[in-house]
Amino acid sequence: MKELVCKTSNTHQYPILIEKGIKDRIASMKTLFAPYHKVVIITDKNVAKKYLADMERQVRAAGPKVYSIVIPAGEESKCMGQVSDIYDELVKCNVTRKDAILTLGGGVVGDLGGFCAATYLRGIDFIQVPTSLLAQVDSSVGGKVGIDLDAGKNLVGAFHQPEAVIIDPLFLDTLDDHYLMDGMGEVIKYGCIKSQGLFVKLMSYAYHEDLLDDMEEIVAKCCAIKKDVVEADEHEQGLRRILNFGHTVGHVVETFYKYKKYSHGQGVAIGMAQITKKTEAEGITQVGTYDQIIALLENYGLPTKLPKMPLEKVQEILFTDKKFENNALHICALEKVGRAQIVKIQKDQAIELFR
Repeated sequence: MKELVCKTSNTHQYPILIEKGIKDRIASMKTLFAPYHKVVIITDKNVAKKYLADMERQVRAAGPKVYSIVIPAGEESKCMGQVSDIYDELVKCNVTRKDAILTLGGGVVGDLGGFCAATYLRGIDFIQVPTSLLAQVDSSVGGKVGIDLDAGKNLVGAFHQPEAVIIDPLFLDTLDDHYLMDGMGEVIKYGCIKSQGLFVKLMSYAYHEDLLDDMEEIVAKCCAIKKDVVEADEHEQGLRRILNFGHTVGHVVETFYKYKKYSHGQGVAIGMAQITKKTEAEGITQVGTYDQIIALLENYGLPTKLPKMPLEKVQEILFTDKKFENNALHICALEKVGRAQIVKIQKDQAIELFR
């Protein structure tokens, strides 16, 4: 087992447990579940079909009473209406501050369930069990939880750290290739911003089977990078902004197409390519970096070209971005593969990212 410990304050720290087959040993984690009288599992319909019954059995065996809430799959569920429905179910279960939520699913389930945990009764504990690659390497660690509004992605949210993150790469064996490649957008991001070694390693895989064989190590590397960044800057005032590489452009693409045409990983891939094309042309990024990124993204079947979108609509979406401060936008740019920096651009110049 690979175990990391994320320390976000003097009073809170949590384990990130990464091991193939760990999902079948949750019943033995009695110390983790001992504080809770009830645990409410939040998952989506797709994950529920494969894993919910066994997860209910295992958590029950660990001690608490178990309740479950199953939501529709997809980004559309990350909304205020779904939050309200979950609150109603938590009331029916008579959830107290001595109880906990366990999120079983991908990024949508983790973000949504974590947001409900952060806000219900002004905050209850939650445990992350991510089942998608994107969630395992990124969204399950760091405590950023939230929901979307019609105006943009993740505009309502909170920082609410989990009590534990339990990651089993074997969940990925049942994922369609589309979802696996979606997660690779975030994996590649980590290579770009912090690990040239990971970037080069990702170039070496000729077959998905080889990639999956090494997934425990890959996930652990990404989680270790994120853990270190989060510990240094939990509330995204400085260093943590590098984790948004590609996201400013990516979120606009996702929002413009109403989360239907492009997934999050695909949006991030387009964003990384577009930002690097611009920063390399301006001399911020080492020449040749753009070509390296394009080659790696295309190797995993990820899109790299910015789709045509009306600039007035792009601007409308862009100006809701949380990374704007005093009419300036903070974006992550690469100096070269493995080394990132934050660049500040003025609001009236931000639209140039999309030309």
